[in-house]
Amino acid sequence: MTTLYQLHSTMDTLRRSTKEMSRTWRTGDSIVLLGTTVAFIDWFDAYLGDSEIQGIAGIYALADDVAQLTTNTSAKLNLSAKLSGVLTDTEWVNLTQNNQFDKVVTIAL
Repeated sequence: MTTLYQLHSTMDTLRRSTKEMSRTWRTGDSIVLLGTTVAFIDWFDAYLGDSEIQGIAGIYALADDVAQLTTNTSAKLNLSAKLSGVLTDTEWVNLTQNNQFDKVVTIAL
C-alpha cells in the first residue's frame, strides 16, 4: 500500500514541507500539489533532488489551480511534461478514495 501526499505550500514553506514529506516517504507514493504550490514545481523538483524522496508514482495538480496561472506562466512551467495529470475536483476525490492508497496525508505549512 502507498500514501497519497497532498502538499499545500507557499514558496517560503516548500522546502520545509518537502522535508516533512520525506520523513515518511516510501517508493510508490504519489503527490497532489494543491493551491499555488503548482506554480513552484521547478523549486519543488529541486527540493526533491536534495531529499531522500525517490520512486514517485505520480505528481498531480488540480485543474482549478492550474487555471489560476497565467498562460505565460503555464507555458514556462511546462506542466504537461512535469505532471502525471491535471485533475478535476471529482478525479481528485476519486484519487483520494482509491484503494491503492492506505492513507492520504495533507501537509500544509
